[in-house]
Amino acid sequence: MSALGALLATRSESGSTGMRSRILLGLVCAGYSVGAAFGWGSPQVAVFMGDFGLAAAALVAAVSCFLYARTGAGRLRPAWLLFSLSSLMAACGNAVWGWYEVILGVPVPTPSLADVFFLCFAPPAIVGLLVLAKRPVTRAGWVCLALDAWLIGGSLLTLAWSLALAHTAHMAGFQDASVAPAALSLAYPLLDIVLVSMVLALHFRRAGVNRSAVNTAIAALALTVLSDAVFTSPLLRSTYHSGQLLDAGWFAGSLLLAYAPWGARRGSRRSARPGPPRATASRPIAGSLAALTPYLAAAVCTLGILYNVVDGRRVDRVVIFTGCTVVLALVVRQGIMLLDNISLTQELAQKENHFRSLVQGSSDVIMIAAPNGTLRYVSPAAAGVYGREAEGLVGAELSSIIHPDDLGRVVHEVRRFLAAPPHEEPTTRIECRFRSGTGDWLNVESTVNRHQGGLLLNSRDVTERVRLQAQLQHNAEHDPLTDLPNRALFTARVRQALGGRRAGDLGTAVLFIDLDGFKQVNDTIGHQAGDELLIQAGRRLQDSVRAGDTAARLGGDEFAALIMGDGTRDQGAREYQVHEIADRLRLTLSQPYRIGASEVRVAASIGVAFAEPAISPTDLMRNADLAMYRAKAGGKDRVELYAPQMQADVVRRSELATRLRTALRDGEFALLHQPVVHLASGSVAAVAAQARWRSAQGILFTPAEFLRVSGDDDRTAELGRWLLEEAVAQAADRARAGHPVAVSVRLSAARLLDAAPPPGSIEALLTRHGLPSGALMIEVADSDPRVSFDALEQRLVALRRLGVRIALDGFGSGFAAINALRRLPIDVLKLDRNLVEGVVESARLHKITSGLLRIACDLGLQSVADGVDVPEQVLALRAMGCTHGQGMAFSGPLDEYRLRRALVRGEFPVPGIPSPRPVMAGGSIPLLTGSHTETPVPPT
Repeated sequence: MSALGALLATRSESGSTGMRSRILLGLVCAGYSVGAAFGWGSPQVAVFMGDFGLAAAALVAAVSCFLYARTGAGRLRPAWLLFSLSSLMAACGNAVWGWYEVILGVPVPTPSLADVFFLCFAPPAIVGLLVLAKRPVTRAGWVCLALDAWLIGGSLLTLAWSLALAHTAHMAGFQDASVAPAALSLAYPLLDIVLVSMVLALHFRRAGVNRSAVNTAIAALALTVLSDAVFTSPLLRSTYHSGQLLDAGWFAGSLLLAYAPWGARRGSRRSARPGPPRATASRPIAGSLAALTPYLAAAVCTLGILYNVVDGRRVDRVVIFTGCTVVLALVVRQGIMLLDNISLTQELAQKENHFRSLVQGSSDVIMIAAPNGTLRYVSPAAAGVYGREAEGLVGAELSSIIHPDDLGRVVHEVRRFLAAPPHEEPTTRIECRFRSGTGDWLNVESTVNRHQGGLLLNSRDVTERVRLQAQLQHNAEHDPLTDLPNRALFTARVRQALGGRRAGDLGTAVLFIDLDGFKQVNDTIGHQAGDELLIQAGRRLQDSVRAGDTAARLGGDEFAALIMGDGTRDQGAREYQVHEIADRLRLTLSQPYRIGASEVRVAASIGVAFAEPAISPTDLMRNADLAMYRAKAGGKDRVELYAPQMQADVVRRSELATRLRTALRDGEFALLHQPVVHLASGSVAAVAAQARWRSAQGILFTPAEFLRVSGDDDRTAELGRWLLEEAVAQAADRARAGHPVAVSVRLSAARLLDAAPPPGSIEALLTRHGLPSGALMIEVADSDPRVSFDALEQRLVALRRLGVRIALDGFGSGFAAINALRRLPIDVLKLDRNLVEGVVESARLHKITSGLLRIACDLGLQSVADGVDVPEQVLALRAMGCTHGQGMAFSGPLDEYRLRRALVRGEFPVPGIPSPRPVMAGGSIPLLTGSHTETPVPPT
């Protein structure tokens, strides 16, 4: 028995261990029952097992309940302690009974100490059941609990008194005049009736905590009471002795009570594991039995009274009194229940009105759909949200108001939702389109819940939100000015074209388009006109591409087009076809634009790049961009196909620009000067400053070489500032050393307009270094058609007021040379090198150069021939009237040391002059010695 108790106290985690415990419990009870049924083989063993066996089982139950109360009973701990005490009383009673029968070998006296222990068994159990009961929250609940207990107990008392107790009381009083035996004879059945009453009453009011343990404990006590009832019956009491089959009932009840807490703990742990909740089919039955309990009790009481009437006996006063109290308790209980029902009905009506108001006043539409999809209820809000009356929707199929394109997705989501466990996904959200009363489709968002096998939908109109989201998405992916796709969307389209089933199509091409001359449109007629031009250009581009292609604006005056491949395998034919498309786009974009009352023209430079195997969208767009810049560098208004050499050129230019930046920072540039010689006397009239870069590899680059390759406007501007400041500083040093020769610095017209040397900085430069007036001459390069002559004229006039002389460089090559002579304040004309190189061999160039020199003479301007390398050129130019020359015929570029030696010599030999006169440097050129108080302007 101690091993059995240890087994019952073992807490197992697995379900198989719990099943083994229950099987072992059943086997032990069955074994005891079989032994009791066959008398245990001998009277002595039967008496021993009937007394001390029951005592051991009750002791096991007491120890089990006590251990459970100490370890984990929670708020039900007092109940299990009381059950332990009750079982201990039963164990003591059976032990005393065995002491008389087994140890002493005498019959048990009546009354005895065993009766005391047995009578103390019921009170702790009754109180323990009260602790287990669900406590009422109101006084009426406590009254109903007491009435229910009395209804059951009174009814059982009536029936038991009619059947046996009256006869037992009469016989006890007749046989013995003492009160103790009579009271003892009635105490057992009366306590059993009370215990049964509590068991039945609390069966329907048990607490929800440890429900399995409570049910098992109630069953154990019920089995014990049943055995007591059989024992106290007149049919068995006179013939009972220890070791009979009746002992098996008490034995099983004790072991069941011992098993109750530990088996229930395993059950609670299993129920706490995650998993779908299990429906309890007995709850409706239990509720019905609880409601029928008073009427069943009244029926039992009535049977007790009818038994006396039908048998012809006189109705006992106890039966009459008990029956009257039962009827009174039933009436009082029904009255309380009636009042409670009236209160609940009123509260239910108020809540129903409250929720009806909420549903009817809600802006959301609440719909209930049956399992077959039929709408059973639609809230009145449908009239305001859907534009359809709720009555018209009731009875309709839910699928009839859903957009056909959304129906399949909605059905799939609903099926998935209904198949999911409710505790894992209690609700879902579905967005689809509903048909409104006007026939339009509304975007509706619905929260879906399960409802009696169907669906409960809480829907709201989100059409405006969907439209706003679509508009925001459109704005994020499109250019706000032209409404074309922007760079982000264009990149996504290119990525889509290079992936998927078109991944191997090498006919896909990207076109980058830049509008040539757009900046001049902005500068001349305004940015508003420029925006209008961009809108028209975007519209032309959109109309020119195919339906499956994409036209986009990347920013500024840059556009792009994605030409999808057609699957052809002839790459040459595809390149020719795309080139034709690009050239057609170029012609379309180059057509005149009507802006207000004026007509504007711009050109288009287009770069084309084709898809390659495994190329990324970024690389493909970069290739098209490189091709577009090559088209601009090649003369603009043209189409250029990408070639791998373009990327190599970009890398080389980038590397050279980086080296140039480092060279400027590290002082690797050197300043050389080439003398400008008077052709009539050979004297040095001025020196032309030229920059040279000696790289770390020892290579000496000329400006034409490294500036053309780098293409870095920032570096060019920085180099121009360095050249001007270094030339002025060295000229000032030479003047202080006794060599006051003028210095000329070449600057482009664009640099002058970009304020590369603003007038204030030149003035500050001249003042800081103390350079005398007229000692600085700026050679203006006339090569950029975008330069505004008005702005250039204002800048040059301001410079001449500072004493700076102006030379027009490259005269004879620029397209606007005559216009420059007419408008700009020019002092010196510098003939282009290309004219000087062919002046001897080409009669045509000879005549052109002669005419240009006559123009300079007529305008009273000095002239300088650049690139005079041979004596024949000197003779020819002097004969034409050219005043000065610069080139290898006299000297190449000199460093500072050699330049000063040349200035000390003062002159260079000039072909055709037998004996040159010594002339001091700068003394024979009126340009460099004239007054700066007036600014002569060429005649217009």
